[in-house]
Amino acid sequence: MIPEPTPVQLQFLGGAGTVTGSKILLKTSHYQVLIDCGLFQGLKQLRLLNWEPLPLNIEELDAVILTHGHLDHCGYLPVLAKNGYAGPIYSTPPTRDVAEIILRDSARIQEEDASQANAGGYSRHHPAKPLYTERDVDRTMPLFETHEDAEWVIINEDFKFCFRKSGHILGSAMVELKCQGRKFVFSGDLGRRRPLLMEPPVPVKETDFLVLESTYGDRLHSAVTPYEELAEVVNHTYAKGGVLVIPSFAVERAQELLLLLNTLRMDKSIPPLPIYLDSPMGINITELYLHHRDWHSLSDDECETMMRDVKRVYKFEETQHVLDRKEPKIIIAGSGMVTGGRVLYYLEQLLGNSQHTVLLVGYQAPGTRGNLLRSGASELKIHGSYYKVQAEVRQIGSLSAHGDQEDLLWWIRHFKAPPQRVFLNHGEPQASESLRLKISDTLHWPVSIAEAGRIYDL
Repeated sequence: MIPEPTPVQLQFLGGAGTVTGSKILLKTSHYQVLIDCGLFQGLKQLRLLNWEPLPLNIEELDAVILTHGHLDHCGYLPVLAKNGYAGPIYSTPPTRDVAEIILRDSARIQEEDASQANAGGYSRHHPAKPLYTERDVDRTMPLFETHEDAEWVIINEDFKFCFRKSGHILGSAMVELKCQGRKFVFSGDLGRRRPLLMEPPVPVKETDFLVLESTYGDRLHSAVTPYEELAEVVNHTYAKGGVLVIPSFAVERAQELLLLLNTLRMDKSIPPLPIYLDSPMGINITELYLHHRDWHSLSDDECETMMRDVKRVYKFEETQHVLDRKEPKIIIAGSGMVTGGRVLYYLEQLLGNSQHTVLLVGYQAPGTRGNLLRSGASELKIHGSYYKVQAEVRQIGSLSAHGDQEDLLWWIRHFKAPPQRVFLNHGEPQASESLRLKISDTLHWPVSIAEAGRIYDL
């Protein structure tokens, strides 16, 4: 007689009702694993959650499994390690490398921000402290254990899993997990059917429970190609004699922009403007494409095209000289949602002049400066001071690394049978609800929107 499976509990500790702070706890009577361990970003009430203790006993946590290296999926790991976690952190090889670059950059920025706040006296905390430091990242990185795509990994008697390529960024993967005779699939962030740099998400044929992201669950991406959209903005800014500054995510987005811009320069669709990549993290991530050739769709020639005639800016002292020459130019600088990084320096210098253009090229979470710019804010607060927004602000939607509603439906239609239950996470309420209705109405699957903190008995 086959014994009945014991209850399994699913709990969303982040990434529910929002697109940040992704953390999903899966727990049996003996073991527990965490899928992703992300940092909350955006609105202050979300960022404050980073300082609150997780509702779990870290000593009882058996493993962390990362879907990819974006900060909202891995950025809380140093806090976990600082608080005593010493178990494995499972990831793909590129995700491990991406995560190290991103975590070290995050720690450095936090330390610098705390130092500037203390020097400038504009923090309410005395003294201001970083959430974690580079020393905490040093504690974190030895815990990583990497595994290739489709390689099954046994964690313990209750859990085994494998990664499946998700097409989102370099190294990204969904998690296919087996637990006591039941199968779970965690999508992580899913890429598009026809991505620029990645292969499309790998179809999965069956699962009992599906946790599906819903970032763009309420919209469709532009039908205009990114080449056309980008060329129009570049040529428009050049005609004004201005500078085009592009706040960019260091992972995938910066590489897409470089490939697109250099291709446009080569076929003379845009003038031969100087291109500056002012993102040490973006430079380092770009180099990873040469080391992980099995995890993207670019040829060697295309990898070389990305960095052709691109001026790399490493030190902040160099940043201060990029604008010395007044000719039109293109500047790609972090961060993508304008929450920190080198782009803040350029905005301080350029926002007050309508000759210049700020181009937003990715998702802008509520509460970020990028979202304020997208919404038409008349001023922006940077380093304790306010700057009038007179520069032209543009946005293009064809570069998103997330699948839109049609992409998500295309991927889930590969399942041979409906899951017992679908949970939608990683989306603002409107996006999640729109996708829930679409799945329910067209596929008639049992689908729920994940609630933060609620324990689901499965």
